[in-house]
Amino acid sequence: MSEAAEKADAPEEASEEALVEQHSAAKSQAIDQALDEGDRDSLHTLPLVLLPMNLPSLSRAKMLKDAHMKSMVEMHNSGSSGSGRMEVEALRNVFEESDDLKADLAILEHMEHLHSYDVYSLRIELRRLGIPITDQQGLQLSERKARDLTAYMTEFTRPLLQQIYGGTDTDIEDMDQLLAMFKSPDKGEAIKNLKMIADKLGIGLMEVPTFLEEYGDVFLSLAYYKGALDGIIPKVTGFLDELDEINGNYQVRQMPRFEETCDTLQMRFNDITASITGRFESFDRNSKTLWDNINAATFQAMKDTIEAHYVTIGGVLCGLMVKMDAWEEKFSRGRGGPISKADFIMSEMRMGMNYIYEIEKSAPAINDLN
Repeated sequence: MSEAAEKADAPEEASEEALVEQHSAAKSQAIDQALDEGDRDSLHTLPLVLLPMNLPSLSRAKMLKDAHMKSMVEMHNSGSSGSGRMEVEALRNVFEESDDLKADLAILEHMEHLHSYDVYSLRIELRRLGIPITDQQGLQLSERKARDLTAYMTEFTRPLLQQIYGGTDTDIEDMDQLLAMFKSPDKGEAIKNLKMIADKLGIGLMEVPTFLEEYGDVFLSLAYYKGALDGIIPKVTGFLDELDEINGNYQVRQMPRFEETCDTLQMRFNDITASITGRFESFDRNSKTLWDNINAATFQAMKDTIEAHYVTIGGVLCGLMVKMDAWEEKFSRGRGGPISKADFIMSEMRMGMNYIYEIEKSAPAINDLN
């Protein structure tokens, strides 16, 4: 090709690249506008705008877990008048058959089998399934949620602060400030300690900011899950206390298999919460000892261990949350008597509990780091 021809082609190539960038930017903006903070931070709601949907009406929809832990597509939600929810297979009756619909259904059929829709387990599962995501920012917690988790984050980052700042008290209001402090230390001693960390990890000083971002993200995920667990446990405890009261009602005790169901529910809830609480105790113990003898291998082992638990932790917390939300939505503020509560327990609360229990049983083992 002549030099003149190459020059003639250059503007066209540049224009195509610009169009791709503009499309990507437009897609990112559309995702940001469509994403509700509550949905982004949720364990049980998946805004389909995050996925490479072809049909605009499906991009505007959501997938969510119901009280039975079944995945439903919510096409609309008009508040008090209810929402339009259906199973993935039922979408074939709503849309005309097309290649675009087939491609969308193929993705949704994968999504309906996931245990949870939190951003951390989604990262793992979407990568495993080979589903491309245009805007990775959509798989981050909202800024507000990250700020809300600061108290949890300080527990996991205190050993890091002690290494860099020698235990000096610092005023940290959110995760961004924490990472900015690590990236741009304003103390000579901190820089020296950063070099020491680089040496311990066996990485260059310029790689330390990337390490700190990964460290922050890993422990932000733990803070997110720990915050969810701390919110769920009191609700589970309250429900089990109420279950005892309901089971003590004379009329309720005449219901076939209700006492057996109560015993099973109590056992399942207690086993699940004890097991997942034990997992977090192991994570906490390992995070505190990580800096005693840190190097690239020990941090990677810690990171791999935590990420290996995203799917099961997300699934268990998602299941417990939808159960407790369903109970509160139906019976909060003193609503409902023993009979109506017993009926709901038999029809809704017991359904899916074995599924949640099996998720927890399938969690990988945690070995203490040496």
